[in-house]
Amino acid sequence: MKTLIWLDDVRNPRENDGEWLVFSPIDKPYNLVWAKNFEEFTGWIEENGIPEGICFDHDLGWDENDNDLKSGYDCAKWLVDYCMDRDSNFPKYNIQSANPVGKENINGIIQSYRRFVGEK
Repeated sequence: MKTLIWLDDVRNPRENDGEWLVFSPIDKPYNLVWAKNFEEFTGWIEENGIPEGICFDHDLGWDENDNDLKSGYDCAKWLVDYCMDRDSNFPKYNIQSANPVGKENINGIIQSYRRFVGEK
C-alpha cells in the first residue's frame, strides 16, 4: 500500500474527518504517517524508504527556549540529499503551510532538484 507522510507539528490529519488531507498529492488508499518534527520525518524514511507522497508544513514549532526547531524546509532539503545519494526521484508532494515564504522555499528546493535530475 502507498504511504503518505503528513509533516506538521499541529494539524492532526485525522481530525475533522481528515479535512486536512485535501492536500494529499496521492489518492487513497494509503497508509497515513504523521511526523511532527525533523527527527520523526527523517527517522521514518531511513527505516522505511521514500514514501509515495508527502504533505509539508514549514514551521514545526519551538524548543523550550523558544528557538525554532528544524523546519519543513530542512526536511525537504534533507530528502533532496537523500534522493540524490540514492539516484531516486522525489516523491509527489504538496505544501499545507500557512507561511508563504516557507512554502516558496520548500517548493523551490524541490523544483531545483527535479530540474537537476530531469524529473517533471
